Amino acid sequence: MSPQASRILQEEVVPRLRSAIPHNINQIGSEDSEELIQDATCMAARLLDNAEKANKTVTPGNVAYYKILHMKSGRRSYGASTVDALGIGAQLNGKSRTTSFDEPVHEESELGEIFTINDVLSLDDEDPGQKAARKMDWEAFLTGLTEREQSVVEELLAGRSGSEIAGMFGLDPSTIQYFKKTSQNSMTCLQTDGLPAGGAAVQPEGDATVVQIIMINS
Repeated sequence: MSPQASRILQEEVVPRLRSAIPHNINQIGSEDSEELIQDATCMAARLLDNAEKANKTVTPGNVAYYKILHMKSGRRSYGASTVDALGIGAQLNGKSRTTSFDEPVHEESELGEIFTINDVLSLDDEDPGQKAARKMDWEAFLTGLTEREQSVVEELLAGRSGSEIAGMFGLDPSTIQYFKKTSQNSMTCLQTDGLPAGGAAVQPEGDATVVQIIMINS
């Protein structure tokens, strides 16, 4: 995109989008006005760039107008599917709807207890991660940790964040994140069939130093 087209985008198109989108575009799911403005700006920049390459002239008003129409129809910079259940177009057309697991579905009047969708869909069975943890060779895992690493794990169990632990031990936060990843790799190597891949909260039986390992894949 040329400097001239960039100036038109910033000074003439974006102000129009910022003025119109909050009042004219329906927000779906976790969308907010600022996100929609950024998305429309991205599409407007693409249109200006394509027009410039094709030696066509477009006015800032037309660019903003058509991008707002596209946003209304459910088009976004990452796609415009109307058949994907999670797509904005499908939700705007009423073909699908996303609902939070924390949305209340029933309230027990006598006890004042609110039941959510998560309560309705959840199972009373034991967490598969806990079942698999009992098969884990915890002694082998703990043996592979240094004294400092064991201390970090204990602080994670206490609910402290990576930045807090880094401050306690005088470490860089990236060091704590690196330790989390190496710990996850170690557990993956030791896990037996049935331990779910990815993050899991597990609780081994017995008097182990690590009572509960919380793997955070971040």
